[in-house]
Amino acid sequence: MSSQELPSTGEPAMRDVSGEPLRRAITGPLLLFFILGDVLGAGVYTLAGTIAGRVGGALWAPLLLALVFALLVAGSYAELVTKYPRAGGAAVYAAKAFKRPVISFLVGFCMVAAGVTSAAGLAVAFAGDYLSAFIPVPPTAAALVFLVAIALLNARGIKESLSANLVMTLIELSGLLIVIACGVYLVSQGQGNFGQLTEFRPGVSPGVAVLGGALLAFYSFVGFETSANLAEEVRDVRRVYPIALFASLLIAGLVYVLVALAASLIVPIDQLADSSAPLLEVVRASGLGIPPRWFAVIALVAVANGALLTMIMASRLTYGMAREGLLPSRLASVLPVRRTPGMAILWTTLVAMALTFTSTLEVLAGTVVLLLLVVFLSTNIAVLVLRKDVVAEKHFRVPTIVPWLSIGCCLLLASQQSLETVVRGGGLLLLGVVLFGLTRLGSGAPRTTQ
Repeated sequence: MSSQELPSTGEPAMRDVSGEPLRRAITGPLLLFFILGDVLGAGVYTLAGTIAGRVGGALWAPLLLALVFALLVAGSYAELVTKYPRAGGAAVYAAKAFKRPVISFLVGFCMVAAGVTSAAGLAVAFAGDYLSAFIPVPPTAAALVFLVAIALLNARGIKESLSANLVMTLIELSGLLIVIACGVYLVSQGQGNFGQLTEFRPGVSPGVAVLGGALLAFYSFVGFETSANLAEEVRDVRRVYPIALFASLLIAGLVYVLVALAASLIVPIDQLADSSAPLLEVVRASGLGIPPRWFAVIALVAVANGALLTMIMASRLTYGMAREGLLPSRLASVLPVRRTPGMAILWTTLVAMALTFTSTLEVLAGTVVLLLLVVFLSTNIAVLVLRKDVVAEKHFRVPTIVPWLSIGCCLLLASQQSLETVVRGGGLLLLGVVLFGLTRLGSGAPRTTQ
């Protein structure tokens, strides 16, 4: 398919509105750091304690299992991105494979809903124990102010947002390295509770505990899927993309496992599980004299960075879907001076604010995972369906067993979700169906790019 042709479903072609190809300015190392910046950070800063509460001292085990799940899903993305390097995005793969506009819409809407829900969860985390290290403030008020600040930075401009993201990524990585250093120091001094590394939650079988923990640990690895949208801007994408994708996930997995080992060695599991600032507990207990407030700042930056990235994605995807007639056209309006999608930023922020009132970080993170599992199921099935679509160019091809295994893993993780999470995720999907129907009734079928 050329860059000017349309998918056979009538879905909009993914190209710049000017018709000109995007500049291929992203090198392999830049792509690797982009994906790594999307994956590393907020999840492990906020959820390590919750995961420990589910699994016990073997905190590393669910993180390792979640890494395996992520690598399986990444295999399907590597094939589709290199097979259709100008298509970009799970919604377009769904359009090619299933030829049903409503399916591709729901896949895209799940991405938006996951981003907004993730931002809500990170706002709740921001307002927890990390912030209370500085000032006692009502958590709900702090979460709402946090989301307003993220929205203002998002609205100011993409250049300012990505510049801030680069700085914040380096800061959050430094925090994880500090935690690892704490563990290395104590081990070198002959200290550390090595017995905790193989302890599991009493009364629960290790397999069930690890699987339940992996459901939340998977939240720490999501973010890599957004790199599919950069396919048109990556140099030598068919060679570079799989290397950068798998390398970034393996690096993140190594960092996470080392952080988990350090946490289990240093902090009693009950103390870790009861804290909404688990890595701060590690720093406090290490005896290295690192000021807790310094580390709390790093953790707050990590949480803010995660929220900023997800809201950038959610607002831009909302804007793009509205521009193509898949969501109400008002959501495609642009701020006159900043040229940012102001209405999309406003409404995604308002929805995130509403979600902060609905539940805990644990449930919100589970909802994000559930919504993304829908996206990942679609992508894995699309790989198998599109095997019959042969393209001339050589591309990465994942072994057939991998998407099948990934489908099984997605269904397994989905089966571990609580009823509350399923209801919340189902409600968001129902909202998407309603918006899709109202948009089509108001403006006819979605527009296509000529």
